[in-house]
Amino acid sequence: MASKTAVVPKLRKALKASSPGLAEERALWESGADVVVGIDEVGRGAWAGPLTIGAVVVPKDRRIYKLRDSKQLTEAEREAMYDRIVDWVDAWAIGHVSHAECDQLGMSAAQKLAARRAIEGLGVAPDAVILDGKWDFVGHPRTRKLVKGDSISVSIAAASILAKVTRDRIMRDTAAAYPGFDFELNKGYPCPRHKAAIQGYGPTPIHRQSWVFMDTLPWSGCRRLPPGGQAALF
Repeated sequence: MASKTAVVPKLRKALKASSPGLAEERALWESGADVVVGIDEVGRGAWAGPLTIGAVVVPKDRRIYKLRDSKQLTEAEREAMYDRIVDWVDAWAIGHVSHAECDQLGMSAAQKLAARRAIEGLGVAPDAVILDGKWDFVGHPRTRKLVKGDSISVSIAAASILAKVTRDRIMRDTAAAYPGFDFELNKGYPCPRHKAAIQGYGPTPIHRQSWVFMDTLPWSGCRRLPPGGQAALF
């Protein structure tokens, strides 16, 4: 079922000159890659919640306006763009890795697993992949890595918004279960109020308890888990 398309606010002046393009996608299409998948991740630096990866196949013959890197947009702008992107793309999927899987696998393996889940969810096999950053956590034979790719590639920018909005919604929905941690505001990322909550209450069941921040907590009720330790998979 198609989502109800939201009205995206008028672009702020600062964003008008920073539109991502299709140069990378066109080069791959022209080289014979029919299905080009843009990939981006969110949640790698969080202390709590899942690692989330978005995968998107953009159409060759239809454009979308006001698309920007998710980090440049406000939460309201991302939410509005989310609905437009879902209606626009040829295929999209989200791959999650839970906090417990992050603890058990470590970040590198967790990124690979989330990427695999996202690509498998597309329902089409990629001929080429464009991903944000310097590290190939996908492993496709035709992977193109782009530093600051979410500001360069339309496919990555679209994937970044879908991943960010999806994970933010999860953290907002989780917030009521853990009052005092402000997950609806910080989305599980470090900030002074988040750190103070952990120091006062200890880590919640959705915290990544093998992360380095556990070593600095003046709270004696829980020790940092060793990588690949006793975290259960949920």
